[in-house]
Amino acid sequence: MKYTYEDMAKMIDHSLLHPTMTDRELEDGCALAAKYQVASVCIKPYYVKRAAELLEGTGVLVGAVIGFPHGNSATESKRYETWLACHDGAAEIDMVINIGKALSGDWDYVANDIRTVCEEAHRHGAKVKVIFENDYLTKGGAGMDSDAFKKMLCTICERAGADWVKTSSGYGFVKQPDGSYNYKGATEHDLALMRASVSPHVQVKAAGGVRDLDGLIKVRDLGGSRCGATATAAMLADYRRREAAEQAGQGTNPKTGAIGAGGY
Repeated sequence: MKYTYEDMAKMIDHSLLHPTMTDRELEDGCALAAKYQVASVCIKPYYVKRAAELLEGTGVLVGAVIGFPHGNSATESKRYETWLACHDGAAEIDMVINIGKALSGDWDYVANDIRTVCEEAHRHGAKVKVIFENDYLTKGGAGMDSDAFKKMLCTICERAGADWVKTSSGYGFVKQPDGSYNYKGATEHDLALMRASVSPHVQVKAAGGVRDLDGLIKVRDLGGSRCGATATAAMLADYRRREAAEQAGQGTNPKTGAIGAGGY
């Protein structure tokens, strides 16, 4: 195998964010994360304290979302959410930028919003991932094309103290030509662009649409260090199957990892 099991597992932030998830499902999700030894659970703010109790001693971190999923909370609300999450045991914070402010070109507001969360999180020893929601940025904004706009966000995030830049929330639904709502989430193009637009001190996280092991491997190949995922069990079980086949001398026949329509 190209990467070790630990390499793959410790890329995954097991996502437990769907609005309908019950407490039992959240508890089961924490147990699954511990079983597969992923990097973290990314969980609803109200459940952080319980998740920290369930995952104590497992080596799996607890991450909380802030201003999720649309980023529209006031900066002070995001700061308080961050303080509360850290107080309850969160070691990582996934915050959403104020997308409308960014598209308006109010860079001072965007920078202060990010900096406020980073400073609060870092005060408690937690790290911060900043979500752009790239599905909303395909036409660019503030007089810039899409790539220039994302590069600007990367620069602002690094200056504000972000530990990661992150492609998406997984809930950035956009109206499609047929009238339905869907999203691409992480794309090869965006991951490569974001990796090239920050220094080695800032990491890159993919989210949205990475549903199999080949997609996870592609994220790592492109320089991503974390990936939000719900298909954790399927991905890592597939790794074990391929690993066993290699060890048995049977070889593997993995998929190409081709990404339809530019997304995972």
